[in-house]
Amino acid sequence: MNFRSQLILFAISFPTAALFVLAFGMPWWFLLLPIGFLVFHLVMGAIYIQRNFFIVSQNVLNTSEKKICLTFDDGIHPDLTPKVLDILSKFQIPAVFFIIGKNIAGNESILERMVHEGHEVGNHSHDHSFWFDLKSSAAMGEEMRCANQKIETIIGRPCTIFRPPYGVTNPNLAKAIQQSGMRSIGWSLRSMDTVAKDAGSLLQKLKSETKPGAIVLLHDRCQITTEVLTDYIEHCLSEGYTFVSLTE
Repeated sequence: MNFRSQLILFAISFPTAALFVLAFGMPWWFLLLPIGFLVFHLVMGAIYIQRNFFIVSQNVLNTSEKKICLTFDDGIHPDLTPKVLDILSKFQIPAVFFIIGKNIAGNESILERMVHEGHEVGNHSHDHSFWFDLKSSAAMGEEMRCANQKIETIIGRPCTIFRPPYGVTNPNLAKAIQQSGMRSIGWSLRSMDTVAKDAGSLLQKLKSETKPGAIVLLHDRCQITTEVLTDYIEHCLSEGYTFVSLTE
């Protein structure tokens, strides 16, 4: 159920609840049921991009074959992103990097390397601020345009994919994405590498949750990610998986 259908349901259920309260003597808190139901779905739709509540995102690959896509958020990190690229280069596998626009300055050569080595580059906003989701659609759109301008200046072609900061969506962001002409990209396997403390536990989580068609969320700013990436790739290859980009 998406945002529009949820509003339609509320428009029907709330007057119905009011009718029961006024005409049949139901307690006043009966009115809270449709309100609570709406709020619950608004919150869940905002924080779980896979629900496609406010905007449709690509959260899995369109395949049942043993193919997966590695995606890395929050770069460019001057020290750790090259380590990730080294590992990917060793195995000759593609990945997708969702770049924060403000991180490009001083790291242009790393971005050039990504493209030269066959990786896709996406937009992850310009600032990735905590308050991004409270901005107007115009302000969000401006951030996205600013990041795209910096990305496209280096890669020499349009940037067509966007991953919402924190994976949070809302009506303003849906409007901004639609106006930008970019595709929204989510994920099906969230590694939680930003909070992971133990490399062994992180690796086990990745191994156990990998499925055909998975889009894997990782972060190239995390040291622990570089520690497990080689073992994870080797495991996937041994299980018969191939690594692909979003456009394959």
